[in-house]
Amino acid sequence: MVLEGSSEALCPPPSLELRPSCNKSQPSPPLGSCSTPHDGLFPGDKEPVKYGELIVLGHNGSLANGDKGRRRSRLALYKRPKANGVKPDVIHNVSTPLVSKHRQALSNKSQHSISYTLSRSHSVIVEYTHDTNTDMFQIGRSTESMIDFVVTDTAGTSTSGGGGGWQVQGAAGEGVGGGGGGQSAQSTISRYACRIMCERNAPYTARIYAAGFDSSKNIFLGERAAKWRTSDGLMDGLTTNGVLVMHPAGDFESEPAPGVWREISVCGNVFALRETRSAQQRGKLVENESNTLQDGSLIDLCGATLLWRTPTGLRRTPTLKQLESLRQELNAARPQCPVGFNTLAFPSLARREIVDKKQPWVYVNCGHVHGYHNWGYRKDKGHNVGPGGTAPASTGERECPMCRRVGPYVPLWLGCEGGLYLDAGPPTHAFCPCGHVCSEKTVAGWSQIPLPHGTHAFHAACPFCGTWLTGEQGHIKLIFQGPVD
Repeated sequence: MVLEGSSEALCPPPSLELRPSCNKSQPSPPLGSCSTPHDGLFPGDKEPVKYGELIVLGHNGSLANGDKGRRRSRLALYKRPKANGVKPDVIHNVSTPLVSKHRQALSNKSQHSISYTLSRSHSVIVEYTHDTNTDMFQIGRSTESMIDFVVTDTAGTSTSGGGGGWQVQGAAGEGVGGGGGGQSAQSTISRYACRIMCERNAPYTARIYAAGFDSSKNIFLGERAAKWRTSDGLMDGLTTNGVLVMHPAGDFESEPAPGVWREISVCGNVFALRETRSAQQRGKLVENESNTLQDGSLIDLCGATLLWRTPTGLRRTPTLKQLESLRQELNAARPQCPVGFNTLAFPSLARREIVDKKQPWVYVNCGHVHGYHNWGYRKDKGHNVGPGGTAPASTGERECPMCRRVGPYVPLWLGCEGGLYLDAGPPTHAFCPCGHVCSEKTVAGWSQIPLPHGTHAFHAACPFCGTWLTGEQGHIKLIFQGPVD
């Protein structure tokens, strides 16, 4: 059971027809990972039903140590062989200490339940029952078996310091229950961060809710947690550092435009953001918005941001094979360094962190593409510039020999995560200052989206590596020189 001062909790929305009766709940089937296509196959089915895919921003196709099991940079959600969703069934108003019947409900591992502590002498327990119409997928930092998608903090980088003053609380202080997640003590991602409920029948609607159940299928919301009674007598609440969601204002691919960041409650209701990330006072209820995920919806777990792509949206993005073809087309054009006249070539997609000697480099303030050279540093105070204008690579900006503009000089990398692309256009632009290359529509779209960054303010970032974008636009058009022969 989760025991924490302002913990994550889950309670029923009015639409789930919660009944104040005493019927026993039907136990739900065990929660298992559905990370491979065959998990969603039914006898006689030709293809599994895919609900959508979750992509963690900042990893460019795979985790640094490789994708392993449930810990990966991308997870596809498929229809399960058997439904494992749950829905609220019975509410108990309890005086503490708990009477034996209610204590048994919390200790029954076949019974999902949530306990809200209102005061030292009053609690509300909600029992859940099996829902044959939905599949449940849980996301969090914990490596326990009930978590389908294990997510850890994404280490994005900032070149400008940043800071909007959002305060967060470390999630490692969560109380005892279920064996622990075993992650970094400084992590701000909850062990049981959120859950996604997918309808098993068309149109396979996916909805997100803050928090998830632990290994005992229980959640305990303590006195200091952000929670309240609703107008119809039910309960609702927020998790420690919140689950934020932003739906795109238009179609994610045809008319990419950012929406407004909102917070999702444990009941799936939508609220304006709190004054601080972990404040106990909730924001204003936004009644005309919902927790239904759509293509391009972003989910922030305070330490990692996830992108939801629908099967329809994914069909319009480039595959890894198509990205490899685009790389080969770029290299077939034989771009040359305008100074050294040596032919440049983008390295294999598998060598995404190893700089190759033929790799193209760019001056991000102008877009001129060169081969690597160790000269051209600006002779400012504090730079130990040697003969010929050379200096250590860490001393800062350089002067482009083509246009004399001064700025960062970085290697170019192709964006390898096709799900982050907004189209399959040619890779003609790069994000600044990291140098990740993709289509013009992709850089233009992501440069408009402000992403949360832990304790800092919202800031646009490269979706492939998480680096904060700089410059007027956050991206640059690449200027290649063709072969002189």
